[in-house]
Amino acid sequence: MTDPHTTPAAPGSPVPASRPSSVPAPVIELTDVEKVFDIRKRAGLLRREKQQVRAVDGISFTVPRGEMVGYIGPNGAGKSTTIKMLTGILTPSGGRVRVAGIDPARERTVLARRIGVVFGQRTTLWWDLPLRDSYRLVHRMYRIPDRRFRENLDRCVDLLDLGRLMDVPVRQLSLGQRMRGDIAAALLHDPEVLYLDEPTIGLDVVSKAKVREFLRELNAERSVTILLTTHDLTDIEQLCRRVMVIDHGKLMYDGPLAGLHEAGESERILVVDLARELPPLETGLARTVRVEGPRQWLAFPADRSAAPLVAELAAAYPVVDLSVREPDIEAVIARMYADRPGGRSRV
Repeated sequence: MTDPHTTPAAPGSPVPASRPSSVPAPVIELTDVEKVFDIRKRAGLLRREKQQVRAVDGISFTVPRGEMVGYIGPNGAGKSTTIKMLTGILTPSGGRVRVAGIDPARERTVLARRIGVVFGQRTTLWWDLPLRDSYRLVHRMYRIPDRRFRENLDRCVDLLDLGRLMDVPVRQLSLGQRMRGDIAAALLHDPEVLYLDEPTIGLDVVSKAKVREFLRELNAERSVTILLTTHDLTDIEQLCRRVMVIDHGKLMYDGPLAGLHEAGESERILVVDLARELPPLETGLARTVRVEGPRQWLAFPADRSAAPLVAELAAAYPVVDLSVREPDIEAVIARMYADRPGGRSRV
């Protein structure tokens, strides 16, 4: 791995007597973790053959307390399987998993009081109850002290803009509203670790900004460790200093987002609307990849700021509007490994 985070010791290697005070103790530890599923496929009219699918293949990483990490990859790469092992829903086929010093598979109930989980399109709220009643049930289930519950609930309602939704049944909420409701429910019991699967899915631009700001404050003020899976690179850019890429069950990259863009040679697209049709715009900072009437598309390296390019174009051309499109995560990964032996040529 390229990131300077602490790497788990190999089996049989000596364990350091003490950890340097400057290095935070890891709250999440995976060492050579595997998960293999047995499936049966039809091999004739009456016969089925058993095959093994390796969803996670020898992953090792640590996450220090208080860090916010992006965990990304294509669909089917092993992200959800990893998180299910971290929560105790699945038992690893091999390797070692520890969260807050606990083996999730053996002490799932104990761990549940110390973690929060938001699983994308699967709600933890009660479908026919209003949000308020769902939160009261969470209050009872986790035995949250009354004062702390009220403080946490008031804060979540305010920052996630849930006030007008508290008496609305969950089934009547939009996807974006329910996602905000799920995030609040996952935080009422003060978890040390928070797993988020696509937390901004279905949200408009304003709501996305509110959720991101909320997560930043949560991480800064309470040192909550956050593992974030998403297909939105803007979430990663605005929230995480570190990103891990998983593909075909293997950890392919662990480091800063800029390094990922560099490794994948990914590009952003600047969409420029002009006052009139013009030949392809000339700039040394980008290349024109498409022209349709007064609209042009310019590609530039994803690890560079768009500001100098925007300033140059605005000064030289009759620009009416501009927008930046982020690179698709699957495209970045495809470019990273297309030329490697055993890598995927298409995602």
